[in-house]
Amino acid sequence: MPASGEMVLCLTKDKLSSSEYRGSAKMTDKRFYFFKILSFLWVLLTVTSIYSVCFADPIIIDHTCTNIREIPESAINQAKTTLHIAYGHTSHGSQLTDGMTGLVGFVNNGGLGLNLPTDLFAWNNGGSNSALDLHDYFAAGDLGNPDRSTWAQSTRAYLDNPANADVNVIIWSWCGQVDTTEENIDLYLSLMNQLEIDYPNVKFVYMTGHANGSGEAGNVHLRNRQIRNFCIANNKILYDFYDIECYNPNGEYFGDKYVLDSCGYDSNGDSNAWNDGANWAIEWQTAHTEGVDWYTCVSAHSQPLNANRKAYTAWWLWVRLAGWNAEKSSDDDGDGMPDVWEVQYGLNPLVNDASGDKDGDRFSNLREYRARTNPTDPASKPRPAMPWFPLLLDD
Repeated sequence: MPASGEMVLCLTKDKLSSSEYRGSAKMTDKRFYFFKILSFLWVLLTVTSIYSVCFADPIIIDHTCTNIREIPESAINQAKTTLHIAYGHTSHGSQLTDGMTGLVGFVNNGGLGLNLPTDLFAWNNGGSNSALDLHDYFAAGDLGNPDRSTWAQSTRAYLDNPANADVNVIIWSWCGQVDTTEENIDLYLSLMNQLEIDYPNVKFVYMTGHANGSGEAGNVHLRNRQIRNFCIANNKILYDFYDIECYNPNGEYFGDKYVLDSCGYDSNGDSNAWNDGANWAIEWQTAHTEGVDWYTCVSAHSQPLNANRKAYTAWWLWVRLAGWNAEKSSDDDGDGMPDVWEVQYGLNPLVNDASGDKDGDRFSNLREYRARTNPTDPASKPRPAMPWFPLLLDD
């Protein structure tokens, strides 16, 4: 006697014509896979919910994070209390630490109109005298020197040393080697991601590379965008070195003017930043007061103002890693988009424009904020949630 399943199948065949049976079987198969996929989606949504609880949004430190006056003193002290940072770099990366060194005296003397405790922004290796603990040059080389993986091996050796058990932040910078292939950047991203998996108690800071005058169509711009997009999509921590060099303190954009790491740019429209002497940092420094609006300091390959801004953003990074979040501190119009983000993209922080569509790509400003896409660029848009779902119902 056939099993019950076989009997049902035989009866079904008897009662239906061959074409009807095939159609019925096909519909049964479709329903089976439909419900199977629904089950998969339920698991996926559960995992996603857990992920959203365990992992915060990406932390992107860029030109919008240069107003050091917005950082409360308590957040600076919290960073100095909780962070133990190891920083690997060569000459370009020293702009952060040289800028941080100059910042101490600048603020002590009331620069930017600040009135803060003496040496509030001090740092040293070990964190003595209530300074930020930052081990500078903790390992030789950078992200591309002497090759593209030694930095990762050095990081593992450093973290595996019991003497460095307190280190909870690792940051590496590029020199010029971000100007490479897409595959090499994928290697960098993969090595960083694996470090995060293997050392879950350490925060790893991704970084873009410096400008080189190749413009928005150039490889450096594209590879930096590759890094940025990965960090946004995967909730990483990014110090956007390149983006900081593309803007002056007034928010004027120079990325489309073939900007250089020196802050030079193309001012005569010949697509060459090397031959006309224009430099946004020198221009801004000349128009403002040294010791009040900016400070002189060492700035490898560049101008003091560039290192100033690298220092401001470095401290913004430290306080974010220690738990402070400027985005959550102010949303004057209550539209769900932080004031800092609205100002960055030219929206009005005093008007509820959540439902607006600044770039006309059919995604609202609020949707773009939540997706961490650019609301002024129609090519930068949120990904469809499940673009393949309608295919499940096709024949």
